[in-house]
Amino acid sequence: MVTTHIRTTIRDVAARAGVSVATVSKVLNGRYGVSATTALHVKAVIDEMGYQSSIVASSLRSHRTNVVGILVADLEPFSTELLKGASRAVRDTSYELVVYSAGGRAADRVGWERRYLSRLGGTLIDGALLVTPTVVDAQVGIPVVAVDPHTGNSAVPTVTADNLHGARLATEHLLELGHRRIGFIAGRPDLDSARLRQDGYELALTTAGLPIDPALMMMGGFEEELSRAATVQLLATPDPPTAIFAANDLSAIGALAAAAELGLDVPTELSVVGFDNVPEAVMSDPALTTVEQPIQLMGRRAVEMLLSLLAGADVPERITLPTRLVQRRSTARPRAPRKGEQS
Repeated sequence: MVTTHIRTTIRDVAARAGVSVATVSKVLNGRYGVSATTALHVKAVIDEMGYQSSIVASSLRSHRTNVVGILVADLEPFSTELLKGASRAVRDTSYELVVYSAGGRAADRVGWERRYLSRLGGTLIDGALLVTPTVVDAQVGIPVVAVDPHTGNSAVPTVTADNLHGARLATEHLLELGHRRIGFIAGRPDLDSARLRQDGYELALTTAGLPIDPALMMMGGFEEELSRAATVQLLATPDPPTAIFAANDLSAIGALAAAAELGLDVPTELSVVGFDNVPEAVMSDPALTTVEQPIQLMGRRAVEMLLSLLAGADVPERITLPTRLVQRRSTARPRAPRKGEQS
């Protein structure tokens, strides 16, 4: 037999406690007019019955829900780390977080954020944090902050990392090791971060007096499987790279998988550098050399900006956080050519 759970209502609480609905409402909203003894009794009944007031009903009464929404295209390593920082930002505040994921279905649906913001804004959430959004011109009547936004001018405050500097550090690390043919697995072309990482890669090569070779650049879209296939294609060329800089750690892990598939030892026969420093970078085999962007701090700063906006305060248009190189075991000097091989 299937049993149906019936939601406890405020009337049920009032009946069990032997008080009026108005009294329960006052206790729930912390208003005056209820004795301390009665308030304690009503709270005990609320806890006993597991009563939760409706967010929608509360918002209609007070025009506030005290909930901020975080919209992500998918729950992957980057967004998961960012959520850890976001959760810290609401500790000791009156706000709660709700996470809305498009489940990976948003990649080819430009503007998905507008649709979800229209559903959530005003009745379920007071403000929103958009993670790697495809658009940053959302006008939905609530405060919005973007993390790692779409290429172009942002119409909302944004938090990002110093992607240009980080990518330059990664490429310069490989150059300092002696690599001269360095492949690049690019990220999502619609994101500002991906463009800047490619710019940093090209700037490092140009500064070193090396040409930009389009044959060494492949699209990985920040996706592991697409990057694995791109790496296989790169390594199958007549003059393959001795090192690869991938635009994020998932892409770098895909490159490691491709090297293993082709029987190449990393780092003896191929060096690989990623970008992000998500936990998976440490757990890869070998442990991944990568550029660390402070993802958790980005989430924390973004939510702090959003809470400031909700409080009516001014916030900066953009916060850019520093990046740094983290050296592990996936990079080494290129091996000397064997007899009969091209140098």
